[in-house]
Amino acid sequence: MPSTSSDTRVLSHLIGGQRVAATGELLDSTNPAQRTDVVARFPMASAETFVDACRVASAAQAGWAAVPAPVRGQVIGAIGQLVRANKEALSRLVTREMGKPYAESLGEVQEVIDTCDFFLGEGRRLYGQTVPSEVGDKQLFTFRRPVGTIAIVTASNFPIAVPSWYIIPALLAGNSIVWKPSELTPAIGDAFAEIMVRAGVPAGVLNLVHADGPSTSDGLAAALEAGTLDKIGFTGSTETGRKISELSGRYLQTPILELGGKNPLVVAADADLDLAVEGALFGSFGTAGQRCTSTGTIWVHADVHDEFLSRFSAAVENAVIGDPSENVLYGPMISETYLHRYEAFLDWIADHHKVSGSGSTGQITADAPRRGFVGDPSDGFYAHPVIVDGIKPGDELYAKETFGPLVGVGTYTDIAEAIELANGHGYGLSSAIYTNDPRTAFTFANGISAGMTSVNNSTSGAEAHLPFGGNGKSGNGSRQSGIWVLDAVTQWQSLNWDYSGKLQKAQMDTTVLPADLDFRV
Repeated sequence: MPSTSSDTRVLSHLIGGQRVAATGELLDSTNPAQRTDVVARFPMASAETFVDACRVASAAQAGWAAVPAPVRGQVIGAIGQLVRANKEALSRLVTREMGKPYAESLGEVQEVIDTCDFFLGEGRRLYGQTVPSEVGDKQLFTFRRPVGTIAIVTASNFPIAVPSWYIIPALLAGNSIVWKPSELTPAIGDAFAEIMVRAGVPAGVLNLVHADGPSTSDGLAAALEAGTLDKIGFTGSTETGRKISELSGRYLQTPILELGGKNPLVVAADADLDLAVEGALFGSFGTAGQRCTSTGTIWVHADVHDEFLSRFSAAVENAVIGDPSENVLYGPMISETYLHRYEAFLDWIADHHKVSGSGSTGQITADAPRRGFVGDPSDGFYAHPVIVDGIKPGDELYAKETFGPLVGVGTYTDIAEAIELANGHGYGLSSAIYTNDPRTAFTFANGISAGMTSVNNSTSGAEAHLPFGGNGKSGNGSRQSGIWVLDAVTQWQSLNWDYSGKLQKAQMDTTVLPADLDFRV
């Protein structure tokens, strides 16, 4: 049974600058690599608590928006400095609570630092424009204004980096926040919220609520009806994203949606196969395949399919898996629930498929061991990596996202077919192609429906100053990171200032060229 220790934290909600203690039973957040280790105990809010947090945030928003943007930027800079000062501790907490290898956790926390560094400067660059008027004695301007209060619901696989992509630019733009982190990573959410408060985010501007899915859904609906919520940001499944989009649409709002992916990786006939194998290994199995940008299917040119598959299978078979505090390719599944869901995906393997690699599937146990495993697999929720060759349209493994260490492989004969196969499932988050031919690379980039594509790199990876997001089943076209996220967390206001001393009626009073003007030379 899980046991508490001096390292077990007891968490609370954060509403209006006050810690709101639990009124009922506390739930446990456990270490997926050491299931007896309780990382934190935390409360679950009711829908009413979520609504109260939105009300408090809405009341605090105007005061925060009145703070000059460069000063808000200084707060963002302070957040980045505190995250940098606590980088190792935060990274260890990410590894402990969700099982990501420590090296990856360091990279995730660095992403938060990079995001703060970028948006520190954007406090001085929330630019509008001056626009020429078509009549005299009149000036036209545009301004970015904050949306208002934003509810942000995030997932467990990137428990601090992805929330920062929403929260940091939203705060910089003058919005207030109600953040609901994943129930699987509440300790990381609490630690990040505490850092932001200590960096100077005022009471009520940032609120943290721990809640389950039904309470969050009911709370969002009630807050929208009450008029205390102006936008929803959500990272998670396509199915839940549809429901949030429908809910937002009732109030004429557009949510920020970052959803699932079935990210294709194409290996051209002229590809550097060793490099392609390296990218496929990281893209398919990094974080145990639990990324929205994990490689879903690898489409390999028929001329190099067998050679690529042989090298890729050998790389997977020799990869080191296990204790995430060690130098491993991946650690455990995020939770037992994720492990069982992954095992259900294995039922989609059909008779015409061939399982490559070690040939083992399902959970890694003493009865189903993994050669070279680091640690004791019985301590956590570990899964075998699986390569399924022979994927084709019509397969469930072609059409559906598999959140776990499973990747499909299929073949193509020309780039047009590769693009059709890569787009056919309707997801559009990330993609990649390995080729040394510029024509092939640009043809793929022009034809792929994904919001992000890489050439000679994996499907995974993001930078703070580059737009992140997808299309189709992967999102509604909104983008995170870089200046492009500002379009999601601000709204444009136009101002026209007439100093003529008389009413000017735009097109009615506009000076126009004579109708009989002769344009002939």
